[in-house]
Amino acid sequence: MATWDDVRRIALALPETTERGSHDDLPAWRVRDKLFVWERPLRRADLDALGEAAPDGPILGARVPDLGAKEALLADDPEVYFTTPHFEGFPAVLVRLDRIGVEELTELLTEAWHARAPKRLAAAHRAEAG
Repeated sequence: MATWDDVRRIALALPETTERGSHDDLPAWRVRDKLFVWERPLRRADLDALGEAAPDGPILGARVPDLGAKEALLADDPEVYFTTPHFEGFPAVLVRLDRIGVEELTELLTEAWHARAPKRLAAAHRAEAG
């Protein structure tokens, strides 16, 4: 299963990505200063909302292209992807890092990067990737 080292390696391999702490000084990755993936421990309100279903392992936040993509991920694999009321109406998912494989993590981070990268940069990356 994936680790923070995997997240760092995959994210930093994407063009013009930088790692800079979030407002909580937790690891976060940006493309041209637009946040696309970050460490997101559960907060008290999240724990209260999730109750017994609250995971206790490492949690990754990731942007998605739109709310439809978010709903698809949540429906596709609820053992990996989840959300909290804090993210209601926001195009992002929470990920149980210890339950996602590296290949799926790579796909998720790449899509998150594409969702936030400037159009020309994303188009160049897609063309290069083939």
